[in-house]
Amino acid sequence: MSQSLTWTNPENIAIALADKFPDIDPLTVRFTDLYKWVVNLEGFKDDPKNSNEKKLEAIQMAWYEEWQDRKA
Repeated sequence: MSQSLTWTNPENIAIALADKFPDIDPLTVRFTDLYKWVVNLEGFKDDPKNSNEKKLEAIQMAWYEEWQDRKA
Protein backbone atom coordinates (compact mmCIF):
# COMPACT_ATOMS: atom_id res chain seq x y z
CA MET A 1 0.00 0.00 0.00
CA SER A 2 1.61 3.25 -1.10
CA GLN A 3 -0.78 5.56 0.72
CA SER A 4 0.45 6.85 4.04
CA LEU A 5 -1.73 5.66 6.91
CA THR A 6 -1.03 8.08 9.74
CA TRP A 7 -3.18 10.24 11.99
CA THR A 8 -2.38 13.23 9.74
CA ASN A 9 -3.85 11.54 6.64
CA PRO A 10 -7.54 11.04 7.43
CA GLU A 11 -8.50 10.66 3.76
CA ASN A 12 -6.13 7.72 3.26
CA ILE A 13 -7.37 6.06 6.44
CA ALA A 14 -10.96 6.66 5.32
CA ILE A 15 -10.35 4.86 2.03
CA ALA A 16 -8.75 1.92 3.83
CA LEU A 17 -11.69 1.73 6.25
CA ALA A 18 -14.21 1.92 3.40
CA ASP A 19 -12.38 -0.94 1.69
CA LYS A 20 -12.31 -3.06 4.86
CA PHE A 21 -15.84 -2.25 6.12
CA PRO A 22 -17.88 -1.47 2.99
CA ASP A 23 -21.30 -2.05 4.57
CA ILE A 24 -20.85 -0.06 7.77
CA ASP A 25 -22.27 3.46 8.09
CA PRO A 26 -19.30 5.36 9.57
CA LEU A 27 -21.61 7.58 11.62
CA THR A 28 -22.73 4.54 13.62
CA VAL A 29 -19.19 3.71 14.74
CA ARG A 30 -18.14 4.73 18.25
CA PHE A 31 -14.78 6.44 18.56
CA THR A 32 -13.47 3.63 20.77
CA ASP A 33 -14.14 1.13 17.96
CA LEU A 34 -12.92 3.51 15.27
CA TYR A 35 -9.64 3.94 17.13
CA LYS A 36 -9.14 0.15 17.36
CA TRP A 37 -9.95 -0.34 13.68
CA VAL A 38 -7.56 2.41 12.59
CA VAL A 39 -4.56 1.23 14.61
CA ASN A 40 -5.16 -2.33 13.35
CA LEU A 41 -5.31 -1.36 9.67
CA GLU A 42 -2.67 -3.05 7.57
CA GLY A 43 -0.10 -0.38 6.78
CA PHE A 44 -0.96 1.92 9.69
CA LYS A 45 2.35 3.48 10.69
CA ASP A 46 1.88 5.97 13.49
CA ASP A 47 2.04 6.04 17.24
CA PRO A 48 -1.35 4.90 18.58
CA LYS A 49 -0.93 7.40 21.42
CA ASN A 50 -1.04 10.31 18.95
CA SER A 51 -4.77 9.87 18.48
CA ASN A 52 -7.28 12.39 19.78
CA GLU A 53 -10.95 13.15 19.36
CA LYS A 54 -10.34 15.75 16.65
CA LYS A 55 -8.31 13.31 14.55
CA LEU A 56 -10.88 10.54 14.98
CA GLU A 57 -13.65 12.93 13.99
CA ALA A 58 -11.73 13.94 10.84
CA ILE A 59 -11.28 10.26 9.94
CA GLN A 60 -14.95 9.52 10.58
CA MET A 61 -16.09 12.44 8.40
CA ALA A 62 -13.70 11.53 5.58
CA TRP A 63 -14.86 7.91 5.81
CA TYR A 64 -18.49 9.04 5.71
CA GLU A 65 -17.83 11.05 2.53
CA GLU A 66 -16.08 8.07 0.95
CA TRP A 67 -18.95 5.76 2.00
CA GLN A 68 -21.52 8.16 0.51
CA ASP A 69 -19.56 8.41 -2.75
CA ARG A 70 -19.41 4.63 -3.06
CA LYS A 71 -23.14 4.26 -2.44
CA ALA A 72 -24.01 6.81 -5.12
